[in-house]
Amino acid sequence: MSDPLKLLCLEGDGIGPEIMAATLAVLQAASPALNREVKIERRAIGFAALETEGSTIPKAVVEAAKTADGVILGPVSHNSYPPVDQGGRNPSGVLRKELELFANRRPARTWPGLDAPSRKAFDLVVMRENLEGFYADRNMFAGGGEFMPEPDVALAFRKVTRSASMDIARAGFELAASRPSKHVTVIHKANVMRMTDGLFLDCTRAVAEEYSSVTFDEMLVDAAAAHLVRDPSRFDVLITTNMFGDILSDLASELAGGLGLAGSLNFGAHHAVAQAQHGSAPDIAGKDMANPVSLILSTEMLLRHLGEIAAADLIRASVCTALALPETRTRDLHGALGTRDFTEVLTNLVEESAI
Repeated sequence: MSDPLKLLCLEGDGIGPEIMAATLAVLQAASPALNREVKIERRAIGFAALETEGSTIPKAVVEAAKTADGVILGPVSHNSYPPVDQGGRNPSGVLRKELELFANRRPARTWPGLDAPSRKAFDLVVMRENLEGFYADRNMFAGGGEFMPEPDVALAFRKVTRSASMDIARAGFELAASRPSKHVTVIHKANVMRMTDGLFLDCTRAVAEEYSSVTFDEMLVDAAAAHLVRDPSRFDVLITTNMFGDILSDLASELAGGLGLAGSLNFGAHHAVAQAQHGSAPDIAGKDMANPVSLILSTEMLLRHLGEIAAADLIRASVCTALALPETRTRDLHGALGTRDFTEVLTNLVEESAI
């Protein structure tokens, strides 16, 4: 008998508990399509952990993440946490660094029947380098990447390494090779940041030579933002550095219908973390207003990453069916349903398809 699939679930803050409950209900509904039994372990992070253990992400949680097959991470309110020396660490940044999750895969696509700001249908993926760049909480071995030498001067270091650039480039080209369009666009600003983005660009060009089946072009980040607004369908897989990827993926997801639909998967050589692309939305927490699709689709991506293709396909198809009609959408998508009712609709769709 196969070993169980061990998933660590971290609810987080704000709407985290609500959308995690919805996600686990959908996962349970899809269980007949899974190859292995799923074992769920829950641990507290965020304000709940800070109150009881003095840290927003205790060491025991990090160790549990290292032994799990995958992690489902709810949104966190890290901007509201106390300073690091008072226990306020960003759980997302900590897990990315501790688990060496060098890639952040962020798909954005339009859905049949659902109006979106983009006037053209599209299906793209932003492959974002996840461990360096301007992200000061994870780009140094010790200490942060920002400092103030005097009260009126703040400085930030941007770190770009050959090894990390090669890793994200290979992950992006490997993904593109498996997609129908087989097209990579590398996003950069090497005309200004000639050394850092120049190194990144050199690495992606070197990897491109290994994938003869994939077409390859390059685009400045400001031009990429403009072209995304004009015609996102021209893109397939975008490979880029940390901050550019963070910004462009949010833009692409809004063009597709909103961050409530934006799945995200962080992964490295040995670990993977599903994480909704949006924040914790404390203003609607507990009001049955949250759209759980982002975390559900993130978990679908995690299942696919772990080889559970049938269950992942089942969840994605059921989400597509639910989004097609206003009466089975959440209110943020001009539908009629709250979180709980939408979850019931979606779990019923999954269960019916799983029979």
